[in-house]
Amino acid sequence: MTGRLDRWERLLERHMAAAPYVLLGTSTVLSLLTGGRPWPMLALAALAAVWIWLVPRGVLYVAGLVVLIGVLCTQGVWFASFFGFAGYLHSWQYLKGKWRFAGVTVTAAISVATYNGGLPEPTPTGILAFLFFVVAIVALVGLFSFVGEVTAERSAERKRMVAQLEAAMQENAGLHAQLLVQAREAGVHDERQRMAAEIHDTLAQGLTGIITQLQAAHRAEDWRRHVDNAMGLARESLAEARRSVHAVGPGQLEAAPLPDALEQVVTQWGELNGVRADLTVTGTVRPMHPEVEETLLRTAQEALANAAKHAGASRVGLTLSYMEDLVTLDVRDDGAGFDPERVGDGGGFGLTSMRRRVSRLAGTLEIESEPGLGTAISASVPAVARG
Repeated sequence: MTGRLDRWERLLERHMAAAPYVLLGTSTVLSLLTGGRPWPMLALAALAAVWIWLVPRGVLYVAGLVVLIGVLCTQGVWFASFFGFAGYLHSWQYLKGKWRFAGVTVTAAISVATYNGGLPEPTPTGILAFLFFVVAIVALVGLFSFVGEVTAERSAERKRMVAQLEAAMQENAGLHAQLLVQAREAGVHDERQRMAAEIHDTLAQGLTGIITQLQAAHRAEDWRRHVDNAMGLARESLAEARRSVHAVGPGQLEAAPLPDALEQVVTQWGELNGVRADLTVTGTVRPMHPEVEETLLRTAQEALANAAKHAGASRVGLTLSYMEDLVTLDVRDDGAGFDPERVGDGGGFGLTSMRRRVSRLAGTLEIESEPGLGTAISASVPAVARG
């Protein structure tokens, strides 16, 4: 989430830097099309562009910009309609305190005078109407600018909190390793939960897949392929059940690293269910503690099983991300989705099993879903290296 917000902020900064040039160009083109004097206008527009590009930001820059806006407004009303916004933006951005309102007020007065065809008539009605529009513009610019500043402060505060959290995670690397050791030495209650989760992740999922394939064979002409798939799932489920009884990790992880094992699971699931499934791996791949890799693999299997049973998705995407202190697995589908509040905090046994696995490693599991908008599951666990 933080990375996506940072990208949006950088994109907004680039757009804000380009905005004065875009507004100036738009005003110039529209003024030329509506019969403005070309050479004086182009010369003034070029001077304004050079001023924005070269002059250091500050009081002198804003004063010159406002003067240029006023001169250009004599060449056409379009400069008040578009380029005038640069005066509002930069007055608020590069001035401080009351000077902000002074810059915005002068710019607003120039724009209103341009719209009216000159200064107001020296009558109470004319002067009051002029002041009303100027004050209204200043109030709106101040309101929106204030909201933008509050948003920027919240963003900076969020970044500081993330930095503090990352520092705390680095300091607690030893504690994470200790928690993993304690998880391996859990008592009878934890062992029962482990066996229940293993049975769900192996036998239950395997039997569900077998039933699905046999149902498809009953309806399809190429029934042999579905029967062969069902037999393959039965053999795999039997092998995984034997591994679970002996507390041995998934067979995929014995033959290949975690990314390759996930690729095998994703590919097989996509072929069996006729759904496009893609895996993306980011960061520097390195061997993790066996329980870390098993937890992420089982989470992927459960998420895919849920997508097959409930989502009706046409596309599923998995992302495995290796970071300095965390390894995360994100699973997204474009299926039916659901209301997490109606399901409850624990959800079904599959969701409960995923939460327990991830929590035992001091990790976090987040589920985002809405009816009709698909589901996103994100599991994050400490990046404890293989010992």
